Amino acid sequence: MATDWEIHGLAFGNCNCDYGCPCQFEADSTHGNCTGNGFFSIEKGHFGEASLDGLKLGGIYAWPGPIHEGKGKCQIVIDANANEAQRAALLTIARGEEAEPFSNIFCVYAEMCDTHFEPVFAEIDFEMDLDGRRAKVVVHGIGRASGEPIIGIAGNEHRAQIRLPNGLEYRIAEMGRGRCDFDGNVPIHLDDGYAQFNEAHMGPNGVIG
Repeated sequence: MATDWEIHGLAFGNCNCDYGCPCQFEADSTHGNCTGNGFFSIEKGHFGEASLDGLKLGGIYAWPGPIHEGKGKCQIVIDANANEAQRAALLTIARGEEAEPFSNIFCVYAEMCDTHFEPVFAEIDFEMDLDGRRAKVVVHGIGRASGEPIIGIAGNEHRAQIRLPNGLEYRIAEMGRGRCDFDGNVPIHLDDGYAQFNEAHMGPNGVIG
């Protein structure tokens, strides 16, 4: 690895699995196939000398079977506000490059996808309340995703967390319910499935903290 990098901020994603997502436990996906998205709001970050502060990054994915069987499709979305150097940096991170193999979620997803579409540069609106388990992502011209708390049997907002001490994406994530509508090269339309809200802090050797 030639370039030192680090991103620290918030992340939100949702997929077609049931609440909790069996993939978090290295089990087969709920419906056999996997479709989902993940977006990052970088509060502080850098790639070499290039600052990544305040930028957004995301990906939309689809696999015909479980993620570990590969053959997926990947659409990377990069903040239109990024300059040329920042765009190159974010794309490098999103493709799992300049990192130890399989050390973070970007590496895994990149390796498990056969089809990598050209990145889309778009305005990305990102709002998230980590403790409140609420998020809203709008990718202008492509679609949107949102998340909210799981509603319990009594109508209460149910709170649950997953802790992964050796996780490739996070150490602790809040669980919720999510939906999304994305068009384009990887169209996915999901309603009331798995969603996660977490702090995102990683570098070339994986999750930090």
